[in-house]
Amino acid sequence: MDFQLFIIDDCPNSQPAASLLARALEAEGMSPNAFTTTVVATDAQAQELGFHGSPTFAHNRTDLFPSATAPAVSCRLYQTTNGIAGLPTLEALRAAIRPHLV
Repeated sequence: MDFQLFIIDDCPNSQPAASLLARALEAEGMSPNAFTTTVVATDAQAQELGFHGSPTFAHNRTDLFPSATAPAVSCRLYQTTNGIAGLPTLEALRAAIRPHLV
C-alpha cells in the first residue's frame, strides 16, 4: 500500500492533513504511519506528480480526489457536505482509500 501526502511549505493544512490521513488509514485497518509525505516545491515537480494543490492525498502517485485543475504549487480546497474546506472529511477520505486496499 503506497499512500502519499503531497504538501507545500507553510500550508496551514499540512499537519491536519497528516493527522486525517493517519486516522483514515487506521480506521481502515492499516498502520497510521502507512504513508509518505512529500513537499512539492516547483511547478515542474507539481506537473510530474500530478499535484493539484496542498494537501493532495494519493495512492501510488494517483490523486485520491481527481481534479480538473492544472497541476500547480498552490493551496487546495475540497467540496464537503458542509461546503468548501481545506481538507476532505474523514468519511470521504476513507471512501477514497478503501478501493486501494483490495
